[in-house]
Amino acid sequence: MPPGSSPASSPLSPPRLEARGLSKRFPGVQALDAVDFTVRAGEVHALMGENGAGKSTLIKVLTGVHRRDGGQVRIDGREIEPRTPREAGELGISTVYQEVNLIPHLSVAENVCLGREPTHLGRIRWREVTRRAREALARVDLDLDPRRELSSCPIAVQQMVAIARALDVDARLLILDEPTSSLDADEVEELFALLRRLRERGLGIVFVTHFLDQVYAISDRITVLRDGRLVGEWETARLPRVELVSRMVGKQLAEQPVAADAGAPQAAQEERPLLAARGLARRGSIQPFDLDVSPGRVVGVAGLLGSGRSELVRLLFGADRADAGELRVDGARTALRSPRQAIRLGFGYTPENRKVDGIIPTLSVRENVVLALQGRRGAWRRLPLREQEQVATRFVQALGIKVSGLEQPVGTLSGGNQQKVLLARWLATAPRLLILDEPTRGIDVGARAEIERLIAELGAEGMAVLLVSSELEEIVRVAGSVVVLRDRAKVAELFGEQVDVDTILRAIAKHDDAD
Repeated sequence: MPPGSSPASSPLSPPRLEARGLSKRFPGVQALDAVDFTVRAGEVHALMGENGAGKSTLIKVLTGVHRRDGGQVRIDGREIEPRTPREAGELGISTVYQEVNLIPHLSVAENVCLGREPTHLGRIRWREVTRRAREALARVDLDLDPRRELSSCPIAVQQMVAIARALDVDARLLILDEPTSSLDADEVEELFALLRRLRERGLGIVFVTHFLDQVYAISDRITVLRDGRLVGEWETARLPRVELVSRMVGKQLAEQPVAADAGAPQAAQEERPLLAARGLARRGSIQPFDLDVSPGRVVGVAGLLGSGRSELVRLLFGADRADAGELRVDGARTALRSPRQAIRLGFGYTPENRKVDGIIPTLSVRENVVLALQGRRGAWRRLPLREQEQVATRFVQALGIKVSGLEQPVGTLSGGNQQKVLLARWLATAPRLLILDEPTRGIDVGARAEIERLIAELGAEGMAVLLVSSELEEIVRVAGSVVVLRDRAKVAELFGEQVDVDTILRAIAKHDDAD
């Protein structure tokens, strides 16, 4: 029997969930477009797709967070239309989210029964709460005192308690949304052992994840969504990894295999690197990796959503602290403890979510452009207003930022112009290393081309650039070498002629047990 298969799940197993033609539209976006989705009793069904594929919307429609615009949903043959998550729970659909959504300072028993405590004459029956919690914990084979405070339990145990709470409502369908994101390898295996037991008991399980290895370790079938549409449904054992990756990103691969030395660094950079990471890692975030970035080089970082791309660059900018390995800047060992320290070293960083972590929408274009420059000078050495205006004017003109004036609030600009303001902020500091995390996401084609041209020019002028992008064609157009990530680990490094879309995709999909 192939890994992940279950005798309880077969083509003859009855559908636990049947969704047909599900549609959901938000202003300007068709989030779901006539999607079919079926989960059988006694199976683990992986739901896969890149950012914006429609996974979250599908889950929210199934669990009553959003009302569907079209289509039908059936549980065990009965048509349903939950209007709230609580109503979905009463119908047998329970969800456990990536972040444990419980109250840490309450007891395990209080968390299991929260919002549905048994009462008598308006008073909570605490003995009944404890009894029900013990029964729920037993369903997940968790030997735990229900009176224990939840915050005293490890994250893996809290995840188990969240599943026990989900099963307390007699769930028939369990949806797990990125349940392993905060777990180590041993904790993941404990969770998978539980899922196998629940599968044997006939529960239908939807497993949402970005980790390819985990999909092939636990799931029976895979459904892939892309741009709100159903790409297809396959038995896991019959879907090669490389085909899964190509279906997710919408790129067909050529027939030639990956070059034998595709993962081996070549002597492409003879100069001393500006930045050199050796075994750098952060537990639960990114596994140990080596990386060199030299002046005048554009290094791409590629991988599927959730592969560790943003986690890697956050370590290099001091936004997160490494707990293993070493980092050298100009050959000197450096422990980055904060972004302020990185800025002093000449690093710049545009984050993936520019609206939340990048721009300050209520501040003007001028104020946003000079923000990093002022931060490097310190609070007591204020940049004169005339100099602020000169700096902002210079970069508005150089980058072609379309504004009505320097005092226009950044939040009123288009996405492309907001991104250019972020770039201007860091270019004003004359950085030696510019880290760009998804710099062209969500902007129009014209602005994208301009930013790609700027990145290439910066590299040609001697700046070191680290480019994270989910658009593989963009990386191929701009980067001279590419670091490939999968499941929060570096799995390959490509140079020169190796840098093409097919080779990157195959590196992402490659597995020791070759398909």
